Amino acid sequence: MILDCAIIGGGPAGLNAALVLGRARRKVVLIDSSSPRNAVTHESHGFITRDGVKPGDFRDSAHEDIRKYPSVLFNNTKVSHVEQDHNHHFRLTTEDGNCYYSRKIILATGLKEELPAVNRISEFYGKSLFSCPYCDGWELRDLPLVLIAESKAAYDKAKIVSNWSGQLTVCTNGRDVLSEEEKNTLNRKGIQVKESPLTALEGEAGQLQKVTFEDGTEAACKGGFVIPKVEQASNFGEKLGLERTENGGIKTDHMGRTSVKHVYAAGDTSQAIAQLIVAAAEGSKAAIGVNHDLTLEDFD
Repeated sequence: MILDCAIIGGGPAGLNAALVLGRARRKVVLIDSSSPRNAVTHESHGFITRDGVKPGDFRDSAHEDIRKYPSVLFNNTKVSHVEQDHNHHFRLTTEDGNCYYSRKIILATGLKEELPAVNRISEFYGKSLFSCPYCDGWELRDLPLVLIAESKAAYDKAKIVSNWSGQLTVCTNGRDVLSEEEKNTLNRKGIQVKESPLTALEGEAGQLQKVTFEDGTEAACKGGFVIPKVEQASNFGEKLGLERTENGGIKTDHMGRTSVKHVYAAGDTSQAIAQLIVAAAEGSKAAIGVNHDLTLEDFD
């Protein structure tokens, strides 16, 4: 059987794409290895009617919704290989030995993060140290915070984080990423800048209490934010020759189409705003793009 679409990745983008395509009566397989980027997150925010939802509960509810549509198959495994045959159909091989043929594919594999190399940082990430202030800033409002930022994005991120708390210390961990003008501006706004390398993060039960520096100083805090390095979670985009954006995402049009015909992308894979509601919307757009293109092709 040749499927209409194979969706690689079962985060909010892939799930919403499966829902829309199921409702469009398309034969779909959703292949997901259950290793989401937000695995460390206890609650997700900013999604109207679902604010504060636990990621696992969101996933379970999504699966329940999608199972109403019998044309959608699920496979809880990993795609090991994707190739396109002479008929322009895609052959997907999975680690459990299955093989699927599909007319279209949606890449919703997301991004993976690399945290700065600071002692104990992983103990606090997702509990009191986060990457997105729009997702978690409200819970940290008016508290003394740190921002761990080793890139040139430190200045802009500090300005955004200051919207939730004026008690902010920017830690560049020994990196020279702020100009003198930027440091002076932050200081005028009451934002401290520490360029000395970090030696450790300290606290208990995932709750950050202070950070210590190589110069012997420390900064008390009740939480904070970090700018992790991000990259594509899978190399399928690279192997398929998809064009990239400046920030490393997969370039798409307004319907999720990539630079390679019959390949679509959605969610964190294709855009830089890493929010649940945005990723779900991206999945919906890509699914509508797939259904639109399939419909026109079949009318020819």
